[in-house]
Amino acid sequence: MERSTIVRVHEGLHARPATRFVKLAKGFESDVELVKDGKAVSAKSSVKLMLLAVKENQEVTVRANGADAIEAIEALIGYLENPKAGLEDEDHQPTGDTGPKPEVKPATESAPASPGAATGLRGVAASEGFAIGPAFAHFPPDIAGQGRVLQAEEIAGEIDRFRTAVAAVQVRMDHALAQDSLSAGDRGIVAALRDIAADDSLTGEAESLIRGGNDAISAVITAASTIAADFSAVDDHYLNARADDVHAVGRQICLVLLGQDDVSLENIPQGAILIADDIGAWDLARAPLKRIGGVICGHGGATSHIAIIARSHGIPAVLGLGDQVNALRTAREVALDGNNGHVIIDPDEATRADFAGRVEAAAKERAGLTVFKTVTPKLADGRIIKVAANIGSLEEIEAAQEAGAMGIGLFRTELLFMRHMHLPSEDMQAETYAALAKAFSPYPVIVRTLDIGGDKPIVGIEFPDEENPFLGWRGIRMCLDRPDIFKRQLRALLRAAVHGNIKVMLPMVSDIGEVRQTRVLVDECAAELKAEGVPHAAFDLGVMIETPAAVLIAPALAREVAFFSIGTNDLTQYIMAADRLNPTVAKLNDVTNPAVMSAIEMTAKAGVAAGIMVGMCGEAAGRPDLIATFVRMGLTELSMSPASIQRAKKAIMAMAAEG
Repeated sequence: MERSTIVRVHEGLHARPATRFVKLAKGFESDVELVKDGKAVSAKSSVKLMLLAVKENQEVTVRANGADAIEAIEALIGYLENPKAGLEDEDHQPTGDTGPKPEVKPATESAPASPGAATGLRGVAASEGFAIGPAFAHFPPDIAGQGRVLQAEEIAGEIDRFRTAVAAVQVRMDHALAQDSLSAGDRGIVAALRDIAADDSLTGEAESLIRGGNDAISAVITAASTIAADFSAVDDHYLNARADDVHAVGRQICLVLLGQDDVSLENIPQGAILIADDIGAWDLARAPLKRIGGVICGHGGATSHIAIIARSHGIPAVLGLGDQVNALRTAREVALDGNNGHVIIDPDEATRADFAGRVEAAAKERAGLTVFKTVTPKLADGRIIKVAANIGSLEEIEAAQEAGAMGIGLFRTELLFMRHMHLPSEDMQAETYAALAKAFSPYPVIVRTLDIGGDKPIVGIEFPDEENPFLGWRGIRMCLDRPDIFKRQLRALLRAAVHGNIKVMLPMVSDIGEVRQTRVLVDECAAELKAEGVPHAAFDLGVMIETPAAVLIAPALAREVAFFSIGTNDLTQYIMAADRLNPTVAKLNDVTNPAVMSAIEMTAKAGVAAGIMVGMCGEAAGRPDLIATFVRMGLTELSMSPASIQRAKKAIMAMAAEG
């Protein structure tokens, strides 16, 4: 059977989304293929999937054949239709960085020049920032094939040797993935590399060459070069960058075959500028990143994994220097401008002074925001405005805590459902919600009940074909129709409430009856748990204001619930009658439109009049230009991505200072 859809995955199926898609596909027994423009590839091969070059908004078909074909298609289509799929576990921006990252482009001649740039080198501005420090040249020797023709009786042994080497590389990567020191973003990159190491495209090509008489090292080099060339030929900058990943994995296999370790980065001095022709993402992810002042590479671009790691850790980087990088082999000191792609070798005194000033100014700016990590923002009248985080998994807890989140304003439970092959058990959910509550106690943690349907179907729930799923069977509507699923989640939340300040929020509410029906189910669950002798505690019940109906009945709703949280993304979509996934009407999806702002103000007035908390969990909550307006309307909680938290706190404190 098969089903077609439009891909909504952010930026398409590049490395990490492809890795997750393959992992999902491998969870099913059925043979699964993905078809684009008449070309079909196995959905269980990362390399083949990436080479299909599936981009956002393209049409594809998922084809499955086997006992669990229906489940496989539902799960994979659900992933492809999820706009957030390509953003899960993305590289965390340094604290204080707000909003989407600006597009990173190669430096151009019109870019503002740094002092000394005229005598320096130019490359791709891949990670912003300035650095100056001692040069640390990292030019490990190239690996050449042995060029030996195998005898027939040697081939089986050489294949075994190759397979042992591949297994050893996978074990190394598994060990790295198990380390707590690896950030969530870096873990995603290493997982993508591990998938390449295990992919039949690479291993199969190498084994075929060995059977043809090539020694294992020559076979790996040739196979990696062939696949890397395929990536380089694709008209997609994300996939072009995967060529470097294939070469990096091939190098690791060759080193095992040679019985060698790569040159270590462990001894890089504090603040040194790492210089290399190429650095494998595998090597950089394991390096002492806090000691690295900057990165300069001959290879790589703005979408390479090196650039992603550098941006994730706030390390300035200039990549894509090509052969120019060889001029840095003997450099003693290097100045690096990651904003414009300038690299200056052994800078003179004036340049050194200028770069030192730039580095100091950038550090002051970061420090200026970092001081807000522990601040509790108060207005002049003494009111506290909570600044919380929006997250979707336990892996994001650390980033929220590091940013200074005052609890969680939105925990999206659908990822817990989407990432498993079957509906999660009550125990699994209870453990997850309890871990969240413990991590942020005594701050509140607002857990949104299952919000699926529309753009977020999951395995285990069959959704009807709908002309407009955004106006269909989703959110609280689906949950109330499926008490077998909903009560399991409510029971888990009651159990987790013992461990911290759990609050529960209902999505897509448009009728008071939906709240009352839910309360009946909560009471049923509490009674069941009491009869079973299972520890549990009550929680506050609130609603997410995201439908025009909820806005219009807000005064009545406010008498039924403990809090409101305004979801500006969907609220804007519904108020403006403009699909937020449709680029042709994107200009209508503007939270500052008077109609949307009026809906927010109406909601806030109703909540304030009823004496309940009114918060906001859409990304508009983190906009410094709107925060003062929202607070004046009466909002007392703003929840956003962790990267926006400190800037939001600063904006609130500025309001207090103005009186």
